[in-house]
Amino acid sequence: MELLYGPIRNYAWGSRSAIATLQGRPVPSDEPEAELWLGAHPGAPATVDRDGDRVSLVDLLLAEPGHWLGEQVVDRFGTRLPFLLKVLAADAPLSLQAHPDPDQARAGHAADAARPEAQRNYVDPHHKPELLVALSSMEALCGFRDPAVSAEVLAAFGVPSLEPVLTALRAGPAGLSDAVRLLLTWPAAERDALVSAVASAPGGGLDAELARDLAAAYPGDPGVLVALLLNRVRIAPGEAIWMPAGNLHAYLRGTGVEIMAASDNVLRGGLTPKRVDVDELLRVLRFEVLHDPVVRARDVAPGVVCWPVPVDDFALHRVRVGADLPEVTLPLAGPRVVLCGAGGLMVDDGTGKVALAPGQAAVGPAAAGDLHLSGAGEAYVASCGLR
Repeated sequence: MELLYGPIRNYAWGSRSAIATLQGRPVPSDEPEAELWLGAHPGAPATVDRDGDRVSLVDLLLAEPGHWLGEQVVDRFGTRLPFLLKVLAADAPLSLQAHPDPDQARAGHAADAARPEAQRNYVDPHHKPELLVALSSMEALCGFRDPAVSAEVLAAFGVPSLEPVLTALRAGPAGLSDAVRLLLTWPAAERDALVSAVASAPGGGLDAELARDLAAAYPGDPGVLVALLLNRVRIAPGEAIWMPAGNLHAYLRGTGVEIMAASDNVLRGGLTPKRVDVDELLRVLRFEVLHDPVVRARDVAPGVVCWPVPVDDFALHRVRVGADLPEVTLPLAGPRVVLCGAGGLMVDDGTGKVALAPGQAAVGPAAAGDLHLSGAGEAYVASCGLR
């Protein structure tokens, strides 16, 4: 193992305290810190030390794919790390978004090659399923809820112009596509008034509170209304949200460890000043009810849990060691990234020992052996999901 240095992405919705506190830096940070990236995505690759210089993990993988990735990973994914580990820290809502499945990503990326850059939706040919494990209490919007419930919620605002949307929702899941299209293509001249009418409607409850909060942050944005069609989810530390392809979602607030397939393909549906391609979003979305997006941890071994997901791009384990369990051995095949979430850890995979403090990470190659963790703390271990 060797130390891995991840870049921090300074998006406006980020926290000025969460990642800085995790890493033991002064609070507040100079800028909002939204995401710590720990991987080899070309958009913001992590680095390692080589003779006093920082070298991109991307370059190391390309130079020695057999050593770093292993034959099985190269055969399945090519000469790239198929997963990206992040720390996500949200003090404000992220954009409503969905991600394509593998076929949609390949076709979309190929089609975008002939389009001007400003009109492209797909930056790579890969899918982007993702798992988010809460470090703090987190709130999110995840997938469509029962459209009959959404119709009741919107009707309670008492806004007559929403009647066509209510009619679509009362048709059940078959009407979800029409409802979303109506909301996202509402005439711009009337959109501000509609969002304002919903946000200022009398009444309480979580949905009214959500509409007011989102409208204050994104006045006139149709995503304020689309958000009311989604499940509002609260998860405690250790619980996770699984977002497969085609599910509209937005993280509202909180801090978590996120692992995903290494892609940056995002189709946005609102709560953003960025481009929204309604037609492409509707083509990618799954218009079905998502009954329960929450994934509970599963015990693997003493001190070790995982959150099972149905993809082979990644797997995530949490390992806890301490006085009662001073050392844990985790059998792994393929490349691995270890993030220290708390305490102090020593990690060793036979290629080298690395001491980790909170917020520090290490990377190890496929050529290494089992991962040994000792000390007193908590680690999140990202690896490939290949068996």
